[in-house]
Amino acid sequence: MRSSPDLTRRRLLAAGGLASTGALLSIPAHSQGKARVSMQLGWIAGGNQIGEVVAKRLGYYDTEGIDFSIQPGGPSIDGVAIVASGRNEVGQVSSSPSNMLAVSQDLPIQVFATGLQQHPYTFFSLKKNPIRTPKDMVGKKIGIQSTGMVLLRALLAKNKIDEKSMTIIPIGSDMTPLLTGQVDTVTGWLTNTTALKPLGADRVDMRLWDTGVHLYALPYYAHTDTIRNKPELLQRFLRATARGWAYANKNRDQAVELLIKEYPNLNGPDERVAVDALMSFAYNDLTNKNGWGTMDKGVWQDQIAQYASLGQFTKRVPKVEEVMTMDILNATREYRLRNS
Repeated sequence: MRSSPDLTRRRLLAAGGLASTGALLSIPAHSQGKARVSMQLGWIAGGNQIGEVVAKRLGYYDTEGIDFSIQPGGPSIDGVAIVASGRNEVGQVSSSPSNMLAVSQDLPIQVFATGLQQHPYTFFSLKKNPIRTPKDMVGKKIGIQSTGMVLLRALLAKNKIDEKSMTIIPIGSDMTPLLTGQVDTVTGWLTNTTALKPLGADRVDMRLWDTGVHLYALPYYAHTDTIRNKPELLQRFLRATARGWAYANKNRDQAVELLIKEYPNLNGPDERVAVDALMSFAYNDLTNKNGWGTMDKGVWQDQIAQYASLGQFTKRVPKVEEVMTMDILNATREYRLRNS
């Protein structure tokens, strides 16, 4: 579910097969005059795309004159570099740091909306040995994936806790190390209900967001040329997508049925539980005010400052205006509010 932050100009050019990033981004006519919008993921498609699946199957993209498709990612696919090369019109990553790190490496992408208002990344423990606050981690065995280390370090820095006060143990993505006592906590997304089932009612959650590390999840981004030269295309995409998410939020049983039709390998009962968790992160007071997909520039600025303090930007610290734009959101605000 995570996109690699190790992005370079060489990988960008290789991904697009281009000699120059300037030769980019015409939006071709496709499928009876509709504009093509292909959304590149950084992972395998699934429940996180329920809003897009609904919008596609109920014809919301057709209404906006868009021929929409989802391009899955995976461990060997760098979705950010693909969008930065101009091969696909829109991208989505699991976590906002991937976008900040890409821009810091001068990749020409910019975030224009976000799917989830708060990141679901969570530290899970058991009631017999609970970790409810960051200070409870002191003296404990912390099981975490290598890609999550920067998140742990951000948490510790935010709460002024020495990393040496705990034992860090590399683990995979399953819950077995916690259940067998090898570690005192494991990490994952609160929306991944299938993976969390083995923990049952004994599970204790400590959300990353609640520890003071505020990241966005499922941000939508595009090449800067698309944002500058084709804003109406992204506005149409965002209107249709917002409708899809709104329908999924209000009609969760039907939305899961549409999701399973699109991806029959998914487990319907698990996805029905997951959609409740997902919507709790997609909608909040800020979306009530500004509509689904909105962002807070201050949250982005805080993310950049946190990652800069941890030395994560090896080339340069990006400016917030380079990382994100409110232009597409502002142009669609009233529509998104009416269809929420």
